[in-house]
Amino acid sequence: MSSEVDNESPESAGPRLLGPADVRALAARYDVRPTKQRGQNFVVDANTVRRIVRAAALVPGETVLEVGPGLGSLTLGLLGDEHPVIAVEIDRRLAAALPATVADFAPAYADRLTVVEADALRATALPGRTPTALVANLPYNVSVPVLLHLMATFPSLQRVLVMVQLEVADRLAAGPGSKVYGAPSVKASWYADVRRAGVVARTVFWPAPKVDSGLVAMRRRTPPPTTATREQVFAVVDAAFGQRRKMLRSALATLAGSPGAAEAALAAAGIDPTNRGERLTVDDFARLAAWLSAES
Repeated sequence: MSSEVDNESPESAGPRLLGPADVRALAARYDVRPTKQRGQNFVVDANTVRRIVRAAALVPGETVLEVGPGLGSLTLGLLGDEHPVIAVEIDRRLAAALPATVADFAPAYADRLTVVEADALRATALPGRTPTALVANLPYNVSVPVLLHLMATFPSLQRVLVMVQLEVADRLAAGPGSKVYGAPSVKASWYADVRRAGVVARTVFWPAPKVDSGLVAMRRRTPPPTTATREQVFAVVDAAFGQRRKMLRSALATLAGSPGAAEAALAAAGIDPTNRGERLTVDDFARLAAWLSAES
């Protein structure tokens, strides 16, 4: 697909979106070589960018947090949909280049972009307007930790649409009883209702990864009622899935202090001690954590 087909026409009022030739030219201009270490795979298809922005179902004019904007493909799409963007980028060269790219491809929207050079895993505050949505092509290697950190740190985030490795998308959206249901599934559902929102072919990236990607949509909701803290609930989740082949009375023995204490807490919470973690909902884990924390 050529750059001319991908891009907006010169007469269009919106930004000119990046095509394959544009992405490669920008990479060459800024001496950027995508690295596996940072999970860098840049979107080169404008139609995919439009699809992501549509799937995000954003409220008109709301401020969006984007993590790992890279060369600016998705950034331009978000700006063109009338959204101020706070872009968090760990790569110094990419962070420095993004404002110039927006000035070239979307000069009318340049003042709506805020670039923060930072590690999203360590971000605890953001400048400017409070973001209410997260839309991002997350680096494969840190996608789940970044997502969970941002949901915990920025409660203002009400809507999420992230692109991650397809296998990770399946895990995040899985429900109890699924073969891929695990700790990421439970922790994501603590914060929000989660669903898989589509598949993205590997061919729309440069360089092309070895696997396809998936879109994950989240809508924040109130966490399950519990007297336990989130940290205590997540500790129970980690213990349950750390030894997922074991029955819960055995998997939770160390955390509870003994197999007997684990079994007592499970019984009090109304959970079969012979169950395994993959059968429990986030509400079950919240209730169980309350009993375990009360006994400690």
